[in-house]
Amino acid sequence: MYQVIGPKKSRALRVLWALEELGAPYDHLPDMPGSDAVKALNPSGKVPVLIVDGATLTDSTAIMTYLADRHGALIPAPGTIQRAHHDALMHTVLDEMDAILWMAAKHSFILPEAQRLPAIKDSLRWEWARSLDRLAPRIAGHCLMGDEFTIADILCAHCLNWGMAIKFDIAPDGVQAYQERMRDRPAFQRLLA
Repeated sequence: MYQVIGPKKSRALRVLWALEELGAPYDHLPDMPGSDAVKALNPSGKVPVLIVDGATLTDSTAIMTYLADRHGALIPAPGTIQRAHHDALMHTVLDEMDAILWMAAKHSFILPEAQRLPAIKDSLRWEWARSLDRLAPRIAGHCLMGDEFTIADILCAHCLNWGMAIKFDIAPDGVQAYQERMRDRPAFQRLLA
């Protein structure tokens, strides 16, 4: 049994979604980032945290990769060209989407008020739009890598949903359609229930 720590309105949703897709049993503790309970497991205070077999794992991407490898699903086999393409997509999403959203969050509510630069959000919106324009031609079918749903899709869809929540435009149309397909997945819908 896995234990996932972190609220759904955080990167913990990525791990919960992966577990739902895998059909793996888990317990969910929605402890907030920076709480004493989270800091006891992860000194940075960041979520998600996964407890498995007495071990503590951190970082949503590392956790999802571990789960996918352990269950032999949601990821191409290690050492294959497909895995290299998959991992490249994940790093692209982390660099060109997640990093932008995290910077926007830091300058909205995470940094001390004196350190926030609200004007940076205009630049981040411009960079976000540029990133989505580059993402659109990489959507190779129903999912990022064709018809097979992977953890790269979880990562990308989570970022798109996060962007939408903070009023970053989701364009072009191909990216919007992709986001809708991902949101319609039964595993994602179970998390919203």
